[in-house]
Amino acid sequence: MDFRKVEFLLSAFTIKQLPATVYPDIAFAGRSNVGKSSLINRLVDRTNLVKTSSKPGKTQSLNYFLVDEALYFVDLPGYGFAQVSQETRLSWRGLITEYVETRETLACVIVIIDLRHELKALDRELIDWLRYQKKSFLPVYTKADKLTRNNQFKNAAALDAGLTITADERIIFSAKTGLGCDALRNRIAAYAFPDSRETEGSGNLSEVTDRI
Repeated sequence: MDFRKVEFLLSAFTIKQLPATVYPDIAFAGRSNVGKSSLINRLVDRTNLVKTSSKPGKTQSLNYFLVDEALYFVDLPGYGFAQVSQETRLSWRGLITEYVETRETLACVIVIIDLRHELKALDRELIDWLRYQKKSFLPVYTKADKLTRNNQFKNAAALDAGLTITADERIIFSAKTGLGCDALRNRIAAYAFPDSRETEGSGNLSEVTDRI
């Protein structure tokens, strides 16, 4: 499929505003300022389809993009940013929780994690919750260009151990250099159209979203 054929569809602030379930959803989740927007832009070969910002907490809705008239990309609000109001955090928590638990066409959640740092509790708890909900997920370790090749593998191994996954269950990625971009596109296509791959996701967002 052609990931460059992409257009912004809508911003949903409630579940009732979601588009019809005619295509599979690929959702993108990550801590605020982890590079989620840059990753999506690289995937679709655009520079500003998803607006990047130095201000954490900018994404406050489920932002839908239609890709090649075949699947949806869903940009979820970033989590782990404390300097937003309690009301906003509660709103995000409810929206994300309801979306993941009820969206029948959610094919996979791409969980974006900064390769430069040790595993954060919220990232581990998100993965655990997705496992508990039996939702497919794919960890993507981003900002790899900030590290030497040796440190990429060293840090990735530590994150793998913390998430109890193997190397073939995640992708090392750089929005700047394109490292891992083709691999991620292939994995997304496989999750969206499962005839080509057997997928799995096997844990509690109540704790994660309580802290969003």
